[in-house]
Amino acid sequence: MVRKRKLHHAEVIRRGPSDRTVTVPVRPAVNFARRKDAWRGYSPTYGAVGIVCSTCLAGCGKTRHSMPSPRESSATMRVTPHEEARMRGDDEQQASVWSYIPLEQRVPADHPLRPLRAMVDGALRELSPQFSRLYAKGGRPSIAPERLLRALLLQVLYSVRSERLLMEQLDYNLLFRWFVGLSADDPIWDATVFTKNRQRLLEGDIARAFFDRVVAQARQQGLLSDEHFTVDGTLIEAWASLKSFKPTGTPPAAPPDDPGNPTVNFHGERRSNATHASTTDPEARLFRKGDAHEAKLYYQGHVLMENRHGLAVDGSVTPATGFAEREQALAMATRLPAGATLGADKSYDTRDFVDGLRGLAVTPHIAQNTTHRRSTLDRRTTRHPGYQASQRQRKRIEEIFGWLKMIGLLRKTRYRGVGRVGWMFTFGLAVYNLVRMRRLVAEPT
Repeated sequence: MVRKRKLHHAEVIRRGPSDRTVTVPVRPAVNFARRKDAWRGYSPTYGAVGIVCSTCLAGCGKTRHSMPSPRESSATMRVTPHEEARMRGDDEQQASVWSYIPLEQRVPADHPLRPLRAMVDGALRELSPQFSRLYAKGGRPSIAPERLLRALLLQVLYSVRSERLLMEQLDYNLLFRWFVGLSADDPIWDATVFTKNRQRLLEGDIARAFFDRVVAQARQQGLLSDEHFTVDGTLIEAWASLKSFKPTGTPPAAPPDDPGNPTVNFHGERRSNATHASTTDPEARLFRKGDAHEAKLYYQGHVLMENRHGLAVDGSVTPATGFAEREQALAMATRLPAGATLGADKSYDTRDFVDGLRGLAVTPHIAQNTTHRRSTLDRRTTRHPGYQASQRQRKRIEEIFGWLKMIGLLRKTRYRGVGRVGWMFTFGLAVYNLVRMRRLVAEPT
């Protein structure tokens, strides 16, 4: 039997053997018995529920506030007043959060960085003995070289323009922390400390060693060709202004009107690398890409690519000169097997370069330069189908240069000197190979 009486407090009436009544504490001014919108329903906790106000239980608030609090018994149900019950959630902000989910579980299983992390860890394990020789046996612990290289890889991969911004990303980006090997609560290094520790890796030529390990992984997976290659060069703008290109051997001039941005007039002045040098980066050279381009301070990057999948197998950086491309191409060709082919563009179509390749038992598959001259190659080389295939494949080397300049931040380097620019160029080639290898391994065979 259901008991009914005049309610000054909202009551929930439950049918059951005990026939007991559960009182719900709300404001006493509301008389739910006389409300037309009162309804009867069923609650999993309280059984058949009698008089309940639908206005007070509107929205998602009824689910949240129907749970008993620690101060209420399990037989007491709180009905949210109309002012509190609403569908909009609350913007509750906490000063501190404790998380028990490890970073390994937060990163999706199919995230692109997971296969890269596996390949990077494999290369770093092989470099561990070389790392040990760079550090003293005793002293204050420094940043682990493995974490340094992983952080530098993220800087290249995500185009982070400075070490200070990289440290900021490591501070709050959980994905970066997971890849580098830091926990969620590990302190982040100072940007100056990070660059000082990176100098040790520069002196140990770790970039070249890391690049060689990545190339070795590609060879083990059957991704490299041992017969067909392509070589080319690209210009890397130096971190120096033309205003710093001054005559050598002259006493310093008077302080300019604006030391930060002095007024310099170049009209009527003949400048060349033989008589001038940059005071900001003395190893950079004044170079012009073509007749329709202006002269700037450049370095020159050189890449040797295999033609099967377009992976870089060698690379270097030199000061920009008119002969550096062919000199470096011959130097890298000495490491090619006998009988291999080497493709290149028209700028390599010179007698000295072609004779040098044939002296190394390497077949030159160079684009013919017939502009106001005769090519050094004739039908004995160009009539073969392999020559036409090399001319199609050699264009893929521009993809490497495009990636290095757009993603790897090498359109204008942030470093000075051939050593540092070459270090980052070689490391960028290793990162490009890792990205390319991840895609090749993921492709169905």
